Amino acid sequence: MSDTSHSHAADHGHDADHGHDLESHKKLYWAVGAALLVGTIVTVLARYWEFNSVSLTIAVALFIASIKSFLVAGYFMHLLSEKKTIYLMLGTTVAFFIGMIALIMWSDSDLPRGSKPKTHYVP
Repeated sequence: MSDTSHSHAADHGHDADHGHDLESHKKLYWAVGAALLVGTIVTVLARYWEFNSVSLTIAVALFIASIKSFLVAGYFMHLLSEKKTIYLMLGTTVAFFIGMIALIMWSDSDLPRGSKPKTHYVP
C-alpha cells in the first residue's frame, strides 16, 4: 500500500513540475507575441521612413520580416526544438534547388530543332 501512496505523491510532484513548465512556456509565448507586435508596429512605421535607395529600403524590409518569421517559425511552430529534422529537410531542399538550377543552366542552349528562343538575353 505504501508503494501506491509513494507513486501517487511522485505523480503529484510531476504535475507540479509540469505546471511550472507550462507557466514558463506561457511567459515565453507572451514575450514572443509582444516582440511580434513590436515588429508589426516597426513595419508600419517603416513605411514613413525615407531611405536613400531602393536597395536599402528592401534590405530593411527583409530584415524586419526575417526576424518576425524566425520568431513565428522557431517558437510558435516549435522548429527550434527539432533541429536535426529541420537541417535534414533544409539540406535536401538546397540540394534539389542546386540540382534544378544546374539542370536549367545546362539545358539553356538546348532547343528543339527548328525552334527559336523566346527570350533574348541583354548583356
